[in-house]
Amino acid sequence: MKRLIVITLMATGFALWLIGCGTDLKVGGGTKTVQQNPTLGQQLVDLQRSRDSGALTDAEFQAQKARLLAQ
Repeated sequence: MKRLIVITLMATGFALWLIGCGTDLKVGGGTKTVQQNPTLGQQLVDLQRSRDSGALTDAEFQAQKARLLAQ
């Protein structure tokens, strides 16, 4: 049982390490960071979270939402 737990933890750690390494690509001896543009849905979710946390007022939220949807 202990062996199964250790193997599971090692596999999980390795998978997390691989995910973390997936954002950097080696290009010509240097490191290039790949940026992914968030989807419209993700931008709207982030905007909602900002409003829910109090970082944006309702008016600011509505203005930013209209801007995103108009794009």
